[in-house]
Amino acid sequence: MTRRLPAGLVCISLAACAPKADLVITGGLVWTGLTSGAPQPGAVAVAQGKVIAVGDSAELARYVGSKTRLVQANGGLVMPGFADGHTHFISGGFQLASVDLRRAATPGEFIRQLREYAGRLAPGEWILGGDWDHTLWPGQPLPRHEWIDSVTPDNPVFLSRLDGHEALANAAAMQAAGITGNTPTPPGGEILRDARTGEPIGIFKDQALDLIGRAIPQPSPERRDSALARALAHAASLGVTATGHMSASWEDLASYRRLEKVGRMTLRVALYLPLEHWREVADTVRRSGQGGGNDWVRIGGLKGYADGSAGSRTAYFFEPYADSAGYSGLMQNTPKDLATWIGSADSAGLQVAVHAIGDRANAIILDIYDSVTRAHGPRDRRFRVEHAQHLRPQDIPRFGRLGVIPSMQPYHAIDDGRWVERRIGPVRIKTTYAFRTLLDTGAKLAFGSDWTVAPLDPITGVYAAVTRRTLDGKNPGGWVPEQKVTLAEALRAYTAGNAFATFNEKKWGVLAPGYYADVVVLDRNLFATPPESLSAARVSVTIVGGKVVYERR
Repeated sequence: MTRRLPAGLVCISLAACAPKADLVITGGLVWTGLTSGAPQPGAVAVAQGKVIAVGDSAELARYVGSKTRLVQANGGLVMPGFADGHTHFISGGFQLASVDLRRAATPGEFIRQLREYAGRLAPGEWILGGDWDHTLWPGQPLPRHEWIDSVTPDNPVFLSRLDGHEALANAAAMQAAGITGNTPTPPGGEILRDARTGEPIGIFKDQALDLIGRAIPQPSPERRDSALARALAHAASLGVTATGHMSASWEDLASYRRLEKVGRMTLRVALYLPLEHWREVADTVRRSGQGGGNDWVRIGGLKGYADGSAGSRTAYFFEPYADSAGYSGLMQNTPKDLATWIGSADSAGLQVAVHAIGDRANAIILDIYDSVTRAHGPRDRRFRVEHAQHLRPQDIPRFGRLGVIPSMQPYHAIDDGRWVERRIGPVRIKTTYAFRTLLDTGAKLAFGSDWTVAPLDPITGVYAAVTRRTLDGKNPGGWVPEQKVTLAEALRAYTAGNAFATFNEKKWGVLAPGYYADVVVLDRNLFATPPESLSAARVSVTIVGGKVVYERR
């Protein structure tokens, strides 16, 4: 906006007329995210929480006043803040203070770490989290409650596999939940039982998880707020300035709003509540207006589940698993229920995101999205598929054609690439995590982590998308390398792609005047870094809404 000066006054110089910035980031290479080109030397000026100028450092010197804070990039990369399109964010905060079994490389190590953690707890306190990965263990046996009962005699235990689709309960937890050999298996779930006795071995999958979950005491608001605060600090240290919190609860929403009210939010969040609760969400959004919140905390839409995961053998495929003859996975909810909920939610004007991993689950969801779109007519609805991991070749172009956003997690590719071919064979992996083909057929990618299923660090995710080098080091040239994307494409999926996926493309995701000053400064220029070294980059400074929320010391 141009302000007219009072009569008789003139600007002595351009510098005298320029508004003064609250903060100027200088001394780095700026990648605005507006193009796929390399970053350029320059600076970013910020006032009142928004970018007011991007350009040559000498030119932007006119925005520097006596109260302007200068942030030195020291030759690093200045870019839009990372957005993570798919997290279970407050659960991540709880996990940061719980036992972490992700790197337990043997059953013995799994048991030892759990014993040490349990020894620090009061009797009766539940042990949750874990994120164990049995594919690391010799022979890949699933754990059983007998492994851990003796080291957790005083504490109920419910430890998730890292994909969140199966978990191990000890005897105390099953007793608390009233689980016996006669407990029926719920639709869309599995209870693994001993082949000889028929008794539960402690492993529960997908919809069966709720059998134990309903016995777990809800954390107090104070504990939930503390977990959120831990998660916010962790995210700031990794340059994450926005997220889509999937499968959120009303208690989660209340926690975000409490911290936002007292000015403690350092990240923008769109919460996706359970799809089956569409009516309650629609009523809440209608009463509150503004999309159910503000630019810090808002209801983004609804999240549903089609199937499970490949790691738990509950992802739903057209053909059976290669290592489980005759078994093709399972649907967590019936296609009929999903179609009813999605249609109702769309009629209410809500955005819908559905978890789908197996190729048949993805095809079913795309069919439902197509049907709803045809029935309800044109609208900027931005349907999402969360994960979209395993796709039939004929289904890939449907994302672009239908305007469905594949919300994907690159780290899963370099993790699953260690073992998933044994699950689904050499043909189906060719269109697994099909980043390249999805982009080439017109889809708009949104990248994320699925934290706590995978690490929150977006730099690791960028590395995974660009290199596709599996975690075991066995694919130095990339696993299914034809699905690699460029660095700029990966960065855009972590910035502007997630802004678009949450209807925020006019507010954040790029560095341009008028956009929120959500900025990250990295310690090196990623565009001049060999792809295999990308994961070594570190965040130097994170800025959200024009405020420095993290500085690396």
